[in-house]
Amino acid sequence: MPTSSASSTDKSSASTTDKPSAATGGVQSLERAFDLLERMADAGGEVGLSELSVSSGLPLPTIHRLMRTLVACGYVRQQPNRRYALGPRLIRLGESASRLLGTWARPYLARLVEETGETANMALLDGDEIVYVAQVPSKHSMRMFTEVGRRVLPHSTGVGKALLAGFPDAEVRALLTRTGMPAATEKTITTPDGFLAALEEVRRLGYAVDDNEQEIGVRCLAVSVPDSPTAAAISISGPAGRVTDPATERIVPVLQQVAAELSEALASSGAGV
Repeated sequence: MPTSSASSTDKSSASTTDKPSAATGGVQSLERAFDLLERMADAGGEVGLSELSVSSGLPLPTIHRLMRTLVACGYVRQQPNRRYALGPRLIRLGESASRLLGTWARPYLARLVEETGETANMALLDGDEIVYVAQVPSKHSMRMFTEVGRRVLPHSTGVGKALLAGFPDAEVRALLTRTGMPAATEKTITTPDGFLAALEEVRRLGYAVDDNEQEIGVRCLAVSVPDSPTAAAISISGPAGRVTDPATERIVPVLQQVAAELSEALASSGAGV
């Protein structure tokens, strides 16, 4: 009977997804559920079951069972078109994780301040915007200050350039189309072609520069954090009179070293308990 067959399939799925994972010692159903959530995020936040089956290699009954559980918990919602989208409960988790990531990064930012003398920042790419999640201020009386939680468009910031340099040009163009490219100052890059040329320079040099583009009189140097679980960058910012070209040659290697160490710390934190 059809109902008996469906029940048998579901039971078979339950037996395979709840067993311990030989690879990690964890619970296989949890590993698969989080893998599906990450695949949904990679696909833009909304997918169909068949797409998930193709990308994950899991059978449709297994995916359907996991998605039902995620929907019931509020982490996924089913759209009227029968596709599945990331759910609102993930926002709370993401905001909390971002705050903790910023707190965890503070010792690394403090080291940047000690070695460069300038204000250090950490920022994430959240949707189409840059959000600052941590800052340690310079000890100079004249210093830069960016409020933690502040959101800006990426095209006018060093951290935005550092982050978007890791994206394909087509995705960057699509983002710029969605956000527009308003000028924050007279030096802000306001054309997609100009911005893509700047990203090519970031890839060549290994770091990004905001040269009076977000605020006149301020220069910022930024690098991405390699292999971060979410797109992240760290930067220093200071008066243009201090963050000169000779200072840049001294500061950039420190930025790159601290970013590499932060990357290692993030990787080791996810290695298991």
